[in-house]
Amino acid sequence: MFRDKIKKYRPYPPIDLPDRTWPDKTITRAPIWCSVDLRDGNQALIQPMSLDEKLEMFNMLVEVGFKEIEVGFPSASQVEHDFTRLLIERNLIPDDVVIQALTQSREPLIKKTFEALRGAGKAVVHLYNSTSTLQRDVVFKMSRRDIIELGVNGARIIREEAAKTDTEIRYEYSPESFTGTEMDFALEICQAVMEELRPDPQHPVIINLPATVEMSTPNIYADQIEWFIRNMKNRDHAIISLHAHNDRGSAVAATELALMAGADRVEGTLFGNGERTGNVDIMTLAMNMFSQGIDPGLDFSDINRVVDVYERCTRLPVHPRHPYAGELVYTAFSGSHQDAINKGMAACEKDPDRCWAVPYLPIDPSDVGRTYESIIRINSQSGKGGIAYIMDREFGFKLPKEMHPEFGAIVQKVVDKAGGELPADAVYRIFEKEYLLTEPCYKLKGFNVIKRHIDENEDLSSADVEAQVLVDGRVETIRASGNGPLDAFCGALRDGLGLTFTLQAYHEHALAKGSSSKAVSYIMVTDGDNREFWGAGVDTDIIIASIKALLSAMNRACFARRQS
Repeated sequence: MFRDKIKKYRPYPPIDLPDRTWPDKTITRAPIWCSVDLRDGNQALIQPMSLDEKLEMFNMLVEVGFKEIEVGFPSASQVEHDFTRLLIERNLIPDDVVIQALTQSREPLIKKTFEALRGAGKAVVHLYNSTSTLQRDVVFKMSRRDIIELGVNGARIIREEAAKTDTEIRYEYSPESFTGTEMDFALEICQAVMEELRPDPQHPVIINLPATVEMSTPNIYADQIEWFIRNMKNRDHAIISLHAHNDRGSAVAATELALMAGADRVEGTLFGNGERTGNVDIMTLAMNMFSQGIDPGLDFSDINRVVDVYERCTRLPVHPRHPYAGELVYTAFSGSHQDAINKGMAACEKDPDRCWAVPYLPIDPSDVGRTYESIIRINSQSGKGGIAYIMDREFGFKLPKEMHPEFGAIVQKVVDKAGGELPADAVYRIFEKEYLLTEPCYKLKGFNVIKRHIDENEDLSSADVEAQVLVDGRVETIRASGNGPLDAFCGALRDGLGLTFTLQAYHEHALAKGSSSKAVSYIMVTDGDNREFWGAGVDTDIIIASIKALLSAMNRACFARRQS
């Protein structure tokens, strides 16, 4: 049984830090970001990126705003070496961007790395060697002293090579598998490497503390970072960097808590690409900060382009529910969600200067280049509010709230029968067929206001109207007077055609701005059996629009009567 296999595992030991301070901290500014999409992300692809694809990805990362980009592992493969040379020889690296190259702690690999970086204005040489207990015992079979000697020797070679080049070299060191390393040993080897590299406050070394494998809950990673920072010498000689992986699905949370614990820098990838379950997702981290009113220093205002480049270059899809970027993350199918979003959006439009506050939407979709049309989509879970939202946002019809239940029920029947999602244009076609093209009984052939009467003393007006209505194939001319054209037409229908109804509600609005815009009217009537029917009419003349809306309601009543 599955539960019997639990005996193979043991809990990750906590850090002895009873006076930890990070839980009381908040993130108030963005860290230094370093993209490792072109190295850590690339090495995890089934089909690694070509030179052209790596260049397209590099350019997109620059556009987004990354100032530090790990471009590869030049000593590991010819493609990695050639890409680094391409960037340098074609002068493709902006002056404010620093490229980073990874190398193991072996002299031939370090020298090949410096060869690849020749001619760069500035670069980070990223040295690493594994320090974890498991790797020492199982993979390398080396003692602590041997591991420290390996790291320090690599640091010495890097410093010597840096002295020979015109490139401005910055140093980075990673005790690989930091989270699987005893804390005292991780600190010991990092300080030994720092002593060899001889940093100072003006030229700090990057000490990268990776959760190469995520082994614990996020709070323990934060404890490890705070413990390390508290106990290290010359804190101002180092930039503390994070590099979290997502084996437990908590890389974003672990990184956020570790920033609260005092880290300065984050390495990660877009959308969390990387070995196994991937690296920390820098896009999500940055947008989390953005949603709290913190400038992330990265620009994801055109998230669709970022997704497009990423998917094309990596051949990996972005999950439709991926935070901030997924196709469906700004989409509501649930009726109650749709109604809440609709009301929240309306409130924001009335007061555009207030802070964003819309139910179910932590950020304004337009801030990442998404359109409002994609927010609410219609399926069997949808409600009347979402359907009304579609009619408003997509087609400009602001249906009266009292009309929502009727039209919502009509659309719902179609969705239930069809199954799946109903496109916005299909919703409009249902509205058009139900309200705008209804002619089973009555069709307007002509309408004239014969005379208008205005009594300025009594603030009263009246109208005499004449209309031609096609009734079951024959044209009937009807006339009446009333306190306005619509009231007069109601009288004409009752007196001339013998119809029994009561006008209960009337709404109107312009469909578009401008002198030539159309108007739409909505009318609700009750028939002789006290049944309610809504109608709608569209015309460039608001009076005619209201007449059409009344006939729309009467036609629907007629159709219902004939069906019963």
